[in-house]
Amino acid sequence: MPPDPLVLDTQPLSIDDVRDVARSGRPVALGDRSREAIAAARRVIEDRTGGSAAVYGVNTGFGSLSQHRIEPSEVRAVQRNLVRSHAAGVGDALPDEVVRGMLVILAASLARGHSGVRPIVVERLLDLLAHDITPVIPSRGSVGASGDLAPLAHLALVLIGEGEARVGNVRKPGGEALAAAGLAPVELESKEGLALINGTHLITSIGALALADVQRLVAAAIGAAAMAIDACRASDTPLDARLHAVRGQDGQQTVARRLRALVAGSQILAAHREDDPRVQDPYCLRAAPQVIGATLDAIGYVETIIGRELGAVSDNPLVFPDGNDVISGANFHGMPLAIAMDLLTVALAPLAGIAERRVYWLLKASDSENPVNVYLSPQPGLHSGLMITQYTAAACCNELQTLAVPACVANIPTSAGIEDYNSMGATSAHQARAAVALARNVVAIELLVMAEALEYQRPLRSGAAVEAVHDLVRGRVRRLTEDRPPAPDIAAIADLIAGGAFVPITPDE
Repeated sequence: MPPDPLVLDTQPLSIDDVRDVARSGRPVALGDRSREAIAAARRVIEDRTGGSAAVYGVNTGFGSLSQHRIEPSEVRAVQRNLVRSHAAGVGDALPDEVVRGMLVILAASLARGHSGVRPIVVERLLDLLAHDITPVIPSRGSVGASGDLAPLAHLALVLIGEGEARVGNVRKPGGEALAAAGLAPVELESKEGLALINGTHLITSIGALALADVQRLVAAAIGAAAMAIDACRASDTPLDARLHAVRGQDGQQTVARRLRALVAGSQILAAHREDDPRVQDPYCLRAAPQVIGATLDAIGYVETIIGRELGAVSDNPLVFPDGNDVISGANFHGMPLAIAMDLLTVALAPLAGIAERRVYWLLKASDSENPVNVYLSPQPGLHSGLMITQYTAAACCNELQTLAVPACVANIPTSAGIEDYNSMGATSAHQARAAVALARNVVAIELLVMAEALEYQRPLRSGAAVEAVHDLVRGRVRRLTEDRPPAPDIAAIADLIAGGAFVPITPDE
């Protein structure tokens, strides 16, 4: 059965809503409540369009050109020119899923009835989704204030029959893509071009999809850490609930609880509990709840910010029909999202970093209590084993460390200084998206290494949940009996993580 449509009826979207539309093609429809809200706001704009009072973006120019008044006869031309002139993006095209996310987030924002567009504008955005018409949008050009102007302008070009779009795997002019679907270009009226380009929808789309991936990544990372406890013959004493209760950090307590559940019933723990010569394990094992927990807490903050933005109206000016008001402000400013996206990248660096340290500790096999062959080689010397997987993890971590330099703390003014403090949130979002992919690969390497190392503990078994993690890996990757390229194995496990395979095994509760 096809999924039920997502009905836009002024409500906030969820991360799952964005993911389902962007990646799975869930249909989207416009609800009656939104139609009424859109119509009410549009009446206010139409009343102001020919009036004598200056209303920004309705009968004025834009940015530093806002002092220039626009005659009623020029309203359509100025909105069309706005879209054309602002489509100044460069770089590789955004992935289709990000663009589809932008389309549904933009449509939902406009459908809340504070932007002053006509219903046809929202309907045409939904038509693009329904007909698999994906605007081709260069990835660079937004400074994360005044909205994601350049990327959204490239999106809006397709609505007016210009620009480029992908239909399936074929790139074609925007007008041809619309015509092939039986759709007419939209002739923009007052305020509509500005409403289409003056929001935070690029940053929000990347952020929502990144969080959808991070939720799956964290589950895999905790599963990998749990498998490492037994693969490295570490102690479970540092998981004692009393330790974490007196610290009082929520994420730390959550991770410790989940790790305890994963290793519960382990024969390996019992086998070395009484005569373990190691007084304390290295930080990468002993401090896993503290480090991963800190990441978890930061992710919780990012989810809050993205969740708010998925219910926001972020263009300018905004219409309030109850008071017949049109109010100029700065809801388009991306700083809340920029800080959150930079924090997400910062939070992923230690998640990956401590995983790489566990890989390193296991593979070096220099500790006499580390019961594996060096590099997990079936025959050291003749076979190199998984030596170079740690190199790859180290390279990914180094790039993560570089990406973790925040973009939001730098500023370059625009629009002749009238836009004098920008968020650079689009850069923050791009960095966060790259960070998720890098961290996923590091965790995939840890799962690969620890699954192999667990074989050296046989015939002893780990806890049932850890064994389930091990079985998932073994379902895609066979045991290492002689050297082979690890790259396909890493990619296969990364695909498992991206698909959410480890979520049911390591649930939050």
